[in-house]
Amino acid sequence: MWFSKILSYLRLARAYIKLNWSMQMEYRGAFISQALAMFLNNGTWLAFWMLFFSRFPVIKGWEQSDVVTLWAISAAGFGLGNAFCWNLHNLAAMVSRGELDVWMLYPRALIPHLALGKMSATAIGDFAFGYFIYIVMVRPDLQHFLLFNLLVVAVALVFIGFNLWRGSLAFYFGQAEVLSEQWFFAMITFSTYPNCLFDGWMKVVLYTLIPAGFISGLPVEALRDFDFSAAAFTWLGALGVLASGAASFELGLRRYQSGNLLGMRS
Repeated sequence: MWFSKILSYLRLARAYIKLNWSMQMEYRGAFISQALAMFLNNGTWLAFWMLFFSRFPVIKGWEQSDVVTLWAISAAGFGLGNAFCWNLHNLAAMVSRGELDVWMLYPRALIPHLALGKMSATAIGDFAFGYFIYIVMVRPDLQHFLLFNLLVVAVALVFIGFNLWRGSLAFYFGQAEVLSEQWFFAMITFSTYPNCLFDGWMKVVLYTLIPAGFISGLPVEALRDFDFSAAAFTWLGALGVLASGAASFELGLRRYQSGNLLGMRS
């Protein structure tokens, strides 16, 4: 029973991805330019870190290769989690405006439809950038590359769960778009800075309220030391963030007030 249900949702995901991809390809030039712009933007930030480490080769045990790995796992995971699930980025606004009505009419669970409803070209640029710098600059062997792929999926789940967290704020606080965006920017910032820079209570925050530690800490440790325990904790954290995000959404949905918007999604 559970296996057939998983296959059913995989077919649903494939259908959404195929549809959204075909829509993006109608404006191929815009799609390529947006993805390339994000690729170059990430490259600019990484260049800053390269200049920094050229002056200070080691910071609390972190070397230049660790920061490259951090940016690779963060960009690739963000890209995978948002390229095909970009609709969650607008969840707070949809809840505030009562725009979930149409999505609630679809068969199967609500979250997969919401998540897969839109695609992001810029996130494709993030995904490509992550893999490019990891392959070209880190030059991993086959074992490290396979582990990298597993961790990218885990990081993607962290971002999806986190987007459910912040989007669900609107169920409880009404007009929560600004708060949701600020929380998002905090997550992006802390997920691109070396985890070693933070100690004490801030470390606790990075594994709870802003779960960037499952991006900027454990995955880098797993790849640097080929540590399966760190990889396992990354996956446990990712599943925890995803589950709590889904639970927050489902609980908040009970408070949802319809906007009586039955128009088709754009």
